[in-house]
Amino acid sequence: MDFTNPLVYGVPCFLGLILLELSYSKHRKEERSQKLYNWKDLGASLTMGIGSAVLAPLTKTIAAIVLFNYVYEIFNPLVDGVRTNIMGYESFGYAWYIWIICQLLDDFSYYWFHRQNHNVRFLWAAHIVHHSSDNFNLGTAVRNGWFTILYKPFFYMWIVAIGFPPEMLVVCLGIEALWQFQLHSVYIPKLGFIEKFMNTHTMHQVHHAQNFEYMDKNHGGFLNVFDKMFGTWKELDENIEIKYGVTHAPNSYNPLVILTHEYKDIWNDMKKSSNWYHKFMYAFAAPGWSHDGSSLTIKQQRKLLQTQSAKS
Repeated sequence: MDFTNPLVYGVPCFLGLILLELSYSKHRKEERSQKLYNWKDLGASLTMGIGSAVLAPLTKTIAAIVLFNYVYEIFNPLVDGVRTNIMGYESFGYAWYIWIICQLLDDFSYYWFHRQNHNVRFLWAAHIVHHSSDNFNLGTAVRNGWFTILYKPFFYMWIVAIGFPPEMLVVCLGIEALWQFQLHSVYIPKLGFIEKFMNTHTMHQVHHAQNFEYMDKNHGGFLNVFDKMFGTWKELDENIEIKYGVTHAPNSYNPLVILTHEYKDIWNDMKKSSNWYHKFMYAFAAPGWSHDGSSLTIKQQRKLLQTQSAKS
């Protein structure tokens, strides 16, 4: 059964909504709205987005046709004309409740994919592109790293391995991306009851903040339940002024600098020690790790703060 990826229709909508938010912000008088968009920053974000749009069809074709289908065929062979999982049950069809389950599993995978993008520095080097703007708007939503799409499918292939059709997973990935796009707006307030289980705009503002108390929080896709289950959920405190962006920003609007600056920083850090374990950790430990304690990860900083608070 063939399905169309929802992003085919989403991309022109993205551009229209960015234009709408941009126009709306420029017609509002408050300072926050006037500063919501920076033209050079928007240009860099759109360049990142166009690059992703050009590369995505190729990589997603490889992921969907080659990787997902290969894994699906290996783990769900035809037995007497019936697609059967190697565990012995019939592979899943297209019933409505199967779609819901697939979307939930997609969201679970997205949570861990997203969380590891923040916890493994080599992955963070690709993902930092999305966080590198100090503006939070719909333009930032399309500011995607070009290298992330090379490894993202590996976080999802287990879903087709257990029997969900590859084309179903691709559609669910598209739906996830649509929800993620619209989260990048400061104009949507807290949504009451929906906040109990959905990942909302204010929660995603927390995720994009570089405020110490907000860092490495709210990794969820369209649900926040996995953040709550695994200890990474944080509600927006409206009394705290948010500072968006990253602590080690590229300080450039050049797309090539934005794409590669963290890889360069990793290389420079690896040269600080001749110990191969240290070199490995600079690449694959959490951002901020250092062999001499000259810099700390967020987890180490929080632990140190707790220790100091307990002593005082």
